[in-house]
Amino acid sequence: MSKKELKTNAMRILDRAGIPYTYQTYECDEFTDGVHVATGLGLPVAQVYKTLVTVGKTGQHYVFVIPVAEEIDFKKAARSVGEKSLEMLHLKDLTKVTGYVRGGCTSIGMKKQFPTVIQKDAQGLDHIYISGGKLGMQLCLSPMDLQKVTGASFADVTAKEDTK
Repeated sequence: MSKKELKTNAMRILDRAGIPYTYQTYECDEFTDGVHVATGLGLPVAQVYKTLVTVGKTGQHYVFVIPVAEEIDFKKAARSVGEKSLEMLHLKDLTKVTGYVRGGCTSIGMKKQFPTVIQKDAQGLDHIYISGGKLGMQLCLSPMDLQKVTGASFADVTAKEDTK
């Protein structure tokens, strides 16, 4: 008898859309930062992305998918979605709003499809790694496929070090 294959909601959505992906699982009982996850799995840190959920001044929720080693620039992010300002969704509200837990949050298959922005640098990559929708799982897929399944746009929303 074969062991039942583990499928998350995000994987079922990708399957239904005919989007190719691979996944990796790892031992994880609680939130671990993305850089640690990438290093532990031997993945290129620059290709591992995290999902951040924010709230605009209007009360609307927005999702940003950015590299794990980078920080969101709230001014650029707000501009990209037409808001005056943004702040992070309070952690206590994450599961209620998205259906996901911290460390297992992905832009695919949230309770409601929120406006989503992927850091524009992802467009130059063949594939990126994102959370699979539960702790201990990473999905690997094309950034263009992620855009397609989430209805996302691409924009520069990360805080870059000034190199001058």
